[in-house]
Amino acid sequence: MERRKDINAQLEDLSCLYEITKSLASSTNLKECLDYTMETLDSMKQMENGTVTIINPLTGKLEIEVAHGINAEGRKRGKYQIGEGVTGRVVASGDPVIIPHIADEPMFLNKTRARGDISNQMRSFLCVPIRDGKQVIGALSVDCLYENGISDKAEADLRFLIILSSLIAQTTHRIQTVNREQEELIVENLKLKRELSEKNKIVGIIGNSSRMQEVYEMINRVVDSNATVLLRGESGTGKTLVAKALHYNSKRKQNPFVVVNCSALPETLLESELFGHEKGAFTGATEQKIGRFEQAEGGTLFLDEIGEISHAVQIKLLNVVQERTFTRLGSGKPITCDVRLVAATNRDLEKAVKENSFREDLYYRLNVFPVYMPALRERRTDILLLAEYFLEKYAKENNKSIQRISTPAIDLLIQYHWPGNVRELQNCMERSVLICDDETIKGIHLPPTLQTSDSIDSGKNLLSLSAAVENFEKDLIIEGLKKNRGNQTKTAKYMDTSLRIINYKIHQYNIDPKKFKLSAK
Repeated sequence: MERRKDINAQLEDLSCLYEITKSLASSTNLKECLDYTMETLDSMKQMENGTVTIINPLTGKLEIEVAHGINAEGRKRGKYQIGEGVTGRVVASGDPVIIPHIADEPMFLNKTRARGDISNQMRSFLCVPIRDGKQVIGALSVDCLYENGISDKAEADLRFLIILSSLIAQTTHRIQTVNREQEELIVENLKLKRELSEKNKIVGIIGNSSRMQEVYEMINRVVDSNATVLLRGESGTGKTLVAKALHYNSKRKQNPFVVVNCSALPETLLESELFGHEKGAFTGATEQKIGRFEQAEGGTLFLDEIGEISHAVQIKLLNVVQERTFTRLGSGKPITCDVRLVAATNRDLEKAVKENSFREDLYYRLNVFPVYMPALRERRTDILLLAEYFLEKYAKENNKSIQRISTPAIDLLIQYHWPGNVRELQNCMERSVLICDDETIKGIHLPPTLQTSDSIDSGKNLLSLSAAVENFEKDLIIEGLKKNRGNQTKTAKYMDTSLRIINYKIHQYNIDPKKFKLSAK
């Protein structure tokens, strides 16, 4: 009689394994096949609350992958450090365990609270490690009710779960490998398309210098990842443009791009702006407000001037960066967010950390992938390119037919040290376009600051009246030579002067007319 029971039990085990193996072998979705496995354990083996817990490689914590009979809130609570509780101990030791009565086991934490009050329950808890080769990657656990107490059946069930955990490990490895290869193919395909179509350039950013090529390379490396990016550099170097490029060239481009200027809001408003608030959370909170983290769900949140936030906001921001969860002001309910975080600052954060004005732990969380934006004076070969771009932009906006920038004006632009970087150059060109009534931007159209000793790296003296006249005269002669393709006779006639004077001035200012033979009129 006892032998027949054993045979029947073995047949039930084989039947259950057969059903589960069919699902595991054919599935390409890990969660779906594991859900079916836990459901089958419940229906065929009366093993309740079947749970697969896997180590999260990013946090190092044990997190529930699937859990039969446990709600979403319980799954969120079911996070363990390795070595914590029964499940954490199984993963740490690699040894399976049977807890005869969970009510009597102090190591049983019941974090999911799926079982209610366990003090009077006679449940048994079985937990086995899931191994990928020699490495333990998680655990499989179930609840069982043994009417006659722990017996040979419990040991048989434990052996059954060990076999099943091996199948789960193989399936997990197979599906993760396939998914990883597919992701790598998608990323490689996107990378190849980007290289073919843009040749390493980023739409919306102007610059061909070696320093900017380094920036483009860094953007292309991180654009399709979820890593937090910290943009460093002086004010006006184009950090906002890079943040936009990171979003609109990524797989998140169909979702929102949300910008928060952290220095523009006081501490109380900034906290509400980032995380939102509930109605009645504070005086004046007459209705619920959705914060920027919720608005940016699935997209990118750009935190500009991150170095200016207070300690109180730094603490709350650290929690979001670490756990990807936050709570609205006036609410205790955690909200999970899927947001790509990009931060920017012109401050020396390392110095701020030493002075205790910026949290060290937040600094390291934000500084995952730093991108340094070069100052304009460090990429002088881009100055003319940028100036011509802004010239075309503002000439079109103001309906002016300005065609080019004169050579002396170009010299002034390139010599200037640009403390305000690209933003200052943009303002300079807009002003020049507005006051220019000719076809060419000349030195006299540029701001006076570009012609002072403080603004020029070479340290020349402030231009005297005679020097200013010489510059203007040289500018006019070069303009005439360009219009007449280097022909000095035509240039003299064009400028209503003699050929002798033109020749004299050309030698005085060391101008080479041959350079302008190919110039278009």
